[in-house]
Amino acid sequence: MELLKIDCLGKQLRLEASLAGWQQLFWDNNLVSQKAASVDNGGLRVHQFEITAQRSIALPDTDETQVQETKINMRLETDVVWQPFRFDYRLIQDDEIIAEGTRTEKDIERQTPEVPVVATQKFSFVGLASLGFKLLKSAKVVKVLLAGASVAAYSWLFSLQFALALIACLVFHEYGHIRAMKYFGMKTKGIYLIPFMGGLALSDEKINTRWQDVVISIMGPTFGLLMSIASLIAYYVTDNIFFAGLAAFNALLNLFNLLPILPLDGGHILKSISFSMNSIMGLIACVIGAAFGVYISYTLGLALLGFLLLIGSLEIVFEWRGRHQSHLLPLDRYGQVFSTVWYLLTVAALVGIIWHLAGTGDEMLSLPLQILRS
Repeated sequence: MELLKIDCLGKQLRLEASLAGWQQLFWDNNLVSQKAASVDNGGLRVHQFEITAQRSIALPDTDETQVQETKINMRLETDVVWQPFRFDYRLIQDDEIIAEGTRTEKDIERQTPEVPVVATQKFSFVGLASLGFKLLKSAKVVKVLLAGASVAAYSWLFSLQFALALIACLVFHEYGHIRAMKYFGMKTKGIYLIPFMGGLALSDEKINTRWQDVVISIMGPTFGLLMSIASLIAYYVTDNIFFAGLAAFNALLNLFNLLPILPLDGGHILKSISFSMNSIMGLIACVIGAAFGVYISYTLGLALLGFLLLIGSLEIVFEWRGRHQSHLLPLDRYGQVFSTVWYLLTVAALVGIIWHLAGTGDEMLSLPLQILRS
């Protein structure tokens, strides 16, 4: 991840690092210093490097100057604490401090990572076709076509009225992701509806922290939960079974989205939580929590939910060893607890809505619960 990007003698000085402990320092996109990975991935690190810069030197007994290349000794002192994140730096030139400061998680969230320069390619028909495809892909007409295909597909399965309501639920879910992206200052491409697969909220930018991953991922199901609650209220106010069915199926849709399986939202959430746990005790706690969730699911007769929870949890546990290779800043202890509680409360609320509506005795309203028990 990019820890620092500042001006140094008129050119960019950039420090890249990872949780594994390695650091690479670039000046004018040239590697000038690096530190190997180590068990002690934080604390004080000192980068000593020499750069060549042009200086104007006054000629004796004249008003003229001469530009000469000189070697300048530089030193960058860094002190990083990963959880909770704090990065202190001090740039020294010839024993004189020329820049210093502190960066927090908020600074990492708002930064734009360095984009590599792409070489200019010569004209070709393949390149022209690729450009045309990109223009078509970004056009609004694609969103309209995909939305129309989704309405047709769901109308074929259910009815036009229910298809339109389901599309509204999908859009509201994806809008939750969009709102979270905009909260972090990210540019968005909008919402794409995909027949039989739901929708996608796309952004032009990449995330920098696990907290961003959690919030962006969970805001979709949270908005979905709000939609189910609103539909449930509308059902009790109007006594129209349509709103009850919408609340139940929308809850089922968002519940499946919270399963700990990538690339679902739940997979991103639990992966960010577990990958932020540096100690083996954190992994053990994650395993115990997953086992408890599987046990509760089977105790309540939710066989499908328990099975998918088990598979997804094992996938995350197996990938836990590679957590230090990620470029994402980990959650601190407060972020881990808060994210876990938010996730569990959302899952419990969605299951509660499904269970409550299944108790009405209506065959259609009991279908989501039957799916979970299959």
